[in-house]
Amino acid sequence: MHSRDHKQSALILHLPDESATARLGRHLAPLLTPGMVIWLDGDLGSGKTTLVRAMLRALGHLGPVKSPTYTLVEIYVISRIYWYHFDFYRFNFPEEFLDAGLGEYFRDDAVCMVEWPEKAAGQVPAADLVVLFDIVGEGRTLDIVAASEEGRKCLNALKSDWRDVGD
Repeated sequence: MHSRDHKQSALILHLPDESATARLGRHLAPLLTPGMVIWLDGDLGSGKTTLVRAMLRALGHLGPVKSPTYTLVEIYVISRIYWYHFDFYRFNFPEEFLDAGLGEYFRDDAVCMVEWPEKAAGQVPAADLVVLFDIVGEGRTLDIVAASEEGRKCLNALKSDWRDVGD
């Protein structure tokens, strides 16, 4: 990706606190469409699960939202759409993705949010959106990058929506 393309296909946001992360989740969740894959990339404690929780809350999920570090996947069904939250942190080898039969979750009627995608490199489907989390002081900087045409549509809508609310 050329740097000019990256600028057109990326959005960099500084989120000073958890309420800003929740606000992003409320804006991003309704823009995601079935079939999309979102990679969530960042260090432990950088806010990946916090963003997933905010998105699911924005969609009306009232139950618990926990990191799937030990279960590998948490499943949520909202408005006939399957929302799968994966965490591959504990993988020692990318092939564990296949051994666990996780490929069947990546379908046209599902939104898949993947923490630690690099641990399943070459096995996990390509991302439509990549969200890079970076801890900066008490807050976070997120670099949201579109990696497909669907991702670009979503990102352009997010840019427009985010600008309209004055953030």
